[in-house]
Amino acid sequence: MFDGFYLFKMALKWSVVTFILHNFVHHHLTIAMLKKIPHTYTIICTVILFCAVLSWIIPAGEYARQTVEVNGVSRTVIVDHSFHAVQQTPQTWQVFSSLLEGFERQAGIIAFLLIIGGAFQIMNSSRAIDAGIFSFLNYTKGLEKHRIIKRVGVNNVVIASVITLFSLFGAVFGMSEETLAFVIIIVPLAISMGYDSITGICMVYVAAHVGFSGAVLNPFTIGIAQGLSDLPLFSGFEYRLLCWFILTATLIAIVLRYAGRIKKNPKKSLMYEADAYWRKRGEHAAEQIDYKTTPSAWIVYGLILVALIAFSVVYPQSTFTLGEYAFSCYALPVSTVLFALFGLLGLRKSNHFFILSLLGFTILFLVIGVMAHGWYLSEISAIFLAMGVLSGFANSEKTDTIIKQFMDGAKDMLSAAIVVGLAGGIIQILQNGHIIDPILHSLASLMGEAGKLVSLGAMYLIQTLINLIIPSGSAKAALTMPIMAPFSDVIGISRQATVMAFQFGDGFTNMITPTSAVLMGALGIARIPYEVWVKWFWRILLFFIILGMVLLIPTALLPLNGF
Repeated sequence: MFDGFYLFKMALKWSVVTFILHNFVHHHLTIAMLKKIPHTYTIICTVILFCAVLSWIIPAGEYARQTVEVNGVSRTVIVDHSFHAVQQTPQTWQVFSSLLEGFERQAGIIAFLLIIGGAFQIMNSSRAIDAGIFSFLNYTKGLEKHRIIKRVGVNNVVIASVITLFSLFGAVFGMSEETLAFVIIIVPLAISMGYDSITGICMVYVAAHVGFSGAVLNPFTIGIAQGLSDLPLFSGFEYRLLCWFILTATLIAIVLRYAGRIKKNPKKSLMYEADAYWRKRGEHAAEQIDYKTTPSAWIVYGLILVALIAFSVVYPQSTFTLGEYAFSCYALPVSTVLFALFGLLGLRKSNHFFILSLLGFTILFLVIGVMAHGWYLSEISAIFLAMGVLSGFANSEKTDTIIKQFMDGAKDMLSAAIVVGLAGGIIQILQNGHIIDPILHSLASLMGEAGKLVSLGAMYLIQTLINLIIPSGSAKAALTMPIMAPFSDVIGISRQATVMAFQFGDGFTNMITPTSAVLMGALGIARIPYEVWVKWFWRILLFFIILGMVLLIPTALLPLNGF
């Protein structure tokens, strides 16, 4: 049933879709778009309607699925050669329920956004972050005394260092959702350095996802994909490390070039007017800060220290896993001693620096928790909420004031939360219409009898396209690798090359697809409209996609270790 004639029918129906979109969407929206770029909500709602139209046109189908153990974790995967037709389920009124279903699907991310917004609003009210930014900028001015750093540029060193750090986090433990907590810190820092919010989002979110794309030890993509492909866990490490270095260096060069242009003429930024929000906050932050240490800060310090000592007794050792290697160390006890020292030093200066030390150790415990104790959104949300509340008490705020500050911060995140819910609605419409599997099946069938490089490029393109509708790396690995891995054996491509095609295809388009809750959340926090982001980023994305294809060529032609 799903042979060449099926593909012909699919092509014909796709032509009909194109015609419909041209005569309806293009006709009714183009005039308005010429006058004004549509709002983010308009773009996502249009995509939802488009997906609903597809559910009427694409024949519904499904793969059978089974549960397997992958690296000690149960995963649901596709059964090979199990694709079959199912009853057509056209989506009509469901487009209106997709927002609620999207909220249910992305509830974790949405709650995380609201908690992060509230927690950092409490911290911002203490003006600790303002004090930290001023202190950092004064410190960087002092670095200009060094001849080499002055020649390179202090700001360039800062940007390159931050990008490298977050790219490394993305490559090693798959940092993604965690970047949302840092966007709210780095974007104001970028504005204070004379750049724009786009530079800030590139330093954190884009850096982590470029690292995610060039993953070296990411258990959520490489680990699952290799496990499903029957490959040694994290094998092929050397070439992936080289790819990560090339991708990260490329991003640094792109961001530095763009940041230099904005530094010379801030009005060249697409976000110049919208960034007035951050600049106004910076002007407010420039007001005199009252540096003092209150008794409540000492009480919070003591309570935290007691809690950390208790945790150090219960969890004296933390086991970090990097690829096939695992090592244990006294991470929590050592961190407790460091907090006791740096917290004391902060208190001797003012509440602001104690709260900054609290922020720094929150980030440190976040890294330990994610890499050694399997933390995810619930634990990360808890530690940031605790950080916010304790910051409020350390600043001698009353309970009612802390609650009001939290509500104000959560309110600021509401727009981003709605965008995330709408983005989840896109996937819900596709799943309810049973058209994700037919799209996957049709794309896989197109590879046919092509040569090695063409087939590898087709795999890469298919993974890239699928990622537009399924941004979850682990879910896409479970969906596609059971099909792609055996196919690579037939055409003579190593399964390791197939994993890399998945890896690149999974990572790059995460940074532009509206179905990515993390992207929409990061843009919402930075106050960058989605349409502005697409206009600025699409050329960079295209360059990375082409670079990914170039990096795939050696995996098919050269005898690389592990391939």
